[in-house]
Amino acid sequence: MIKAGRASLCAIIALCFFTSLWSQESADDSLPKVALVADNVGPRQIEELTSKSVPRDYAYAWKTMAEALEGNRPNLLGAYFAGFAKDNLVQRIADQKRTGIHTRYVDQGHKLEAIFYSPAGDAMQLRDRARLEIQIMDGSSVIHREQVNLQYLVLMTPGADRWLVRDLETTPEVHP
Repeated sequence: MIKAGRASLCAIIALCFFTSLWSQESADDSLPKVALVADNVGPRQIEELTSKSVPRDYAYAWKTMAEALEGNRPNLLGAYFAGFAKDNLVQRIADQKRTGIHTRYVDQGHKLEAIFYSPAGDAMQLRDRARLEIQIMDGSSVIHREQVNLQYLVLMTPGADRWLVRDLETTPEVHP
């Protein structure tokens, strides 16, 4: 009886563990696609762990930003935004609330290019080429919809357990 109980308990623990892993993968499926190229970064090369963390955290930042803008909920921004980026988004949400609208992003992916990685590893500048559909909403009605290719200049810094977006500025698209 005790052996059967232990076996059942082990099976339940294993099931919970694998369900947790599956749930994490399923949750990650909803993240925007972010590809990072760091071939020409300097003065320091990006470590392997950082090359995985930065695009993952940037994807989470865009997901939380989209949720914050759609729901007019600035409290969502603290997990992945700080500094100017957070201040600008909080102001944008306040403006949306005042006008009674909200913004929905349909994110179609990001191509990040690392431009600068500080020698101390405490700041990274990136260029993001983003493909988005931006919908301006009044309640549940779309009042404006636009497909855009935007370019952003991004400053990210490491936090306690993730990279944070400190600045996010739209820049003109450069065509070669």
